[in-house]
Amino acid sequence: MKIAVPLYILILLALLLGAIFGAIFPVDKNKFKIITYENKKEHELIIQDWSKIESYIYDSSSSIHLHKTFKVNEQIQIIKYFSFLTESEKQSLVLKVYNDKTEEYKNIISIDKIPSIASAIKPIGDLFIRLLSFLAIPLVLASLLVGAASLEDVKKFGRIGLKTLGLYIITTLIAITIGLLVANIIQPGTRLSEQSKTNLLNQYQNITIDNITKIQDIDIVKFFVEIVPTNPFKAIAEGQMLQIIFFAIVLGLILTIIDKTKAATVIKFFEGLSEAMIKLVGFVMLFAPLGVFALIASTIAEFGFDIITTLFWYMSTVLLGLFIHTILIYPLIVSILGRTNPITFFKSIAPAQAVAFSTSSSAATLPVTFDCVENRLGIPKYISSFVLPLGATINMDGTALYQGVAAVFIAQVYGIDLNLIQQLTIIITAVLASIGTAPVPGVGIIMLVMILQSVHIPPEGIALIIGVDRFLDMCRTIPNITGDASVAVAIYNSERKYNRIMP
Repeated sequence: MKIAVPLYILILLALLLGAIFGAIFPVDKNKFKIITYENKKEHELIIQDWSKIESYIYDSSSSIHLHKTFKVNEQIQIIKYFSFLTESEKQSLVLKVYNDKTEEYKNIISIDKIPSIASAIKPIGDLFIRLLSFLAIPLVLASLLVGAASLEDVKKFGRIGLKTLGLYIITTLIAITIGLLVANIIQPGTRLSEQSKTNLLNQYQNITIDNITKIQDIDIVKFFVEIVPTNPFKAIAEGQMLQIIFFAIVLGLILTIIDKTKAATVIKFFEGLSEAMIKLVGFVMLFAPLGVFALIASTIAEFGFDIITTLFWYMSTVLLGLFIHTILIYPLIVSILGRTNPITFFKSIAPAQAVAFSTSSSAATLPVTFDCVENRLGIPKYISSFVLPLGATINMDGTALYQGVAAVFIAQVYGIDLNLIQQLTIIITAVLASIGTAPVPGVGIIMLVMILQSVHIPPEGIALIIGVDRFLDMCRTIPNITGDASVAVAIYNSERKYNRIMP
């Protein structure tokens, strides 16, 4: 007798095996490769076992413009330092490597890690993410347009829209509050040694400066204005999710007021497109265990477990907050507002949670979330097609919670005592930031700069936590998509009640 193993079990096994594989075959942090360009040829060289490396950048008068020294095991710092240099600085760069003998390297065009077996399979995981992302945009456009058109009147759309937005804002407020509470109780920032603080600030200084620069380009008013696309096809091509949502909703609502026979042709086309995308999700998910294995193995191989011990209390605080929010708040929403058994709910969305953890992207997980919510939980398309794409874009409970913990942690490290007004400011700013956060990996760290600046915490402190952001990004994506699914369940039950009451 053949026993069918559920997909989410296979994905969880892939997660575990990938972590083990990555730990067995880590990237060697004591060596790196450089590519130089000399005599019209590229030359690849392996640098290892150095006692010290000095970097010199010369100006036009051959005077030293910039000098930096790297110690043993500072492979990551060397690679990051090179990546932040301008083209002209790279051209004048000289690396002096001290080991058994002193060697100089010039005309360097690339500095990179030497991949291990585990990190070399990352392209397989990247392909899996690209396949999911490839499905996400047409699925959002088609499903949301059909969903808006099926609501039949603006009043129904407004009712569902207000309830959805209200629930999303409430869950985000609760998430950030939980984050602040656990951070104030555990006080992870007071447990970081001065030596660890200095090492982390030095190690990730360049990445932090880059994120601070990015936040300076964000204009809140411009952000809301640009929700309305000047060219919807350009928005689709560039994956501008909020613009796509706006276009799909407006077009869907317009289809309810034009001639029914003409509207039906458009609606049927997008219904067919939506069904085709969902069918494709099924095929892509057959590839999920292999993709997840590759993603986790390469992540563990590249980043390792060393930094986890340094930031144990910070990571534990974030994970505790995420755990409390996921197992307490969402079951309450599902059982009280959705009239659904929480155990059934979590079993149904387990595949989406596993994919969310692996990809760190609500948008990439969206096709799987659709499949779980519609086919496993039985939520009709007119609800899921509106609630889920909107949630993937503006509902970032996990991100908001993490930002609250991170802000308090950095403040504690710097000896800043946040008063009640400042913590309320963090709550408000985090809610607004979660609405404006793109549903892609790593963007939460950029929005954190804005939150820190709102309460006058040095944004340079991000360097303290950026080393573990990749792992925490994976973890906080789980409550992000779980919140979307729980709100879909609640809205569906609310609409059923409304339809029974109204004549």
